[in-house]
Order: sequence, then structure tokens, then C-alpha cells
Amino acid sequence: AGEKLEFGELRPWVQRLGLDRPALVNMYGITETTVHTTYYRVVDGDLESGAGNPVGRPLSDLTVHLLDRQGRLVPIGVPGEIHVGGPGVARGYLNRPELTAERFVPDPFGPAGACLYRSGDLARRRPDGSLEFLGRADDQVKIRGYRIELGEIES
Repeated sequence: AGEKLEFGELRPWVQRLGLDRPALVNMYGITETTVHTTYYRVVDGDLESGAGNPVGRPLSDLTVHLLDRQGRLVPIGVPGEIHVGGPGVARGYLNRPELTAERFVPDPFGPAGACLYRSGDLARRRPDGSLEFLGRADDQVKIRGYRIELGEIES
């Protein structure tokens, strides 16, 4: 977790050690879920060009919903913003009420009072129910695991 896994760069590792011992696992993650959100065990086909960027399924204490701009679930195969819920999600940002209100939104799928974290990341659900990471919905980038808003640099 921390950076998008470039599956093609794994080829030398796989040629030397294979995929089974140790197992290679792609862990999509965001800080607001204490770093890890989903897991996916890498298979040979993932190293092929155009295979996408599978990030798998949520950890057991989390739920992941892909929502459109109106907050509706998107169908299988359609890109949507990753929204994460469950007890593994932070409650907000310390001393940042405006940002907390923007990113931690009511969870229409969970119990009363539950929130979802709007990640700003895009994914699509595969036919088997797993997730494929597509990138950011905004201009934010990550450098060595730190999020940078390009607008802040321009300013």
C-alpha cells in the first residue's frame, strides 16, 4: 500500500521466486483506514500488459462501495469513487472540521450514524465482485506515500 502497484515491474521477482512462496499480495490502502483497505493475491495473468490493476476485496472490518457523483452505486464494470465504511475507518481529521465534513459522509448502507470515507480514488467492480483500481478522481498525486495536491504546489 502507499503507491499504485505496477504489475509489470514484478516480472523479475516472479522469474526468480515465483508467486507462491512467498505469496505476492497487492494491498490497496488509504491512511484513513490505517493504511490497508483491500487485498488481492497476484496471479500470473496480472503481469500481462493490459491486465489492469486489481486490488481485490475489502478487509474484514471494512466495506467498499463504488458511487457516482450523486452518491448512487455504479453497476459492475462502471467506474466509481471508492467509499469505505466500517469500524476500520477513522472518525475524521483532527481540528479539520470542514475537511472532515467533505470526506466523511453519511453511510446510506450502514447502521444509523455510520459514515463512509470518500477516498477520491476511482475503481470499477469486476464481474467476480473484486475491485480494479483506476486512478484518482482529482489532481492529487502520491510521492513516496505522501499525498500532494497539485494546486498547492501551483500556489
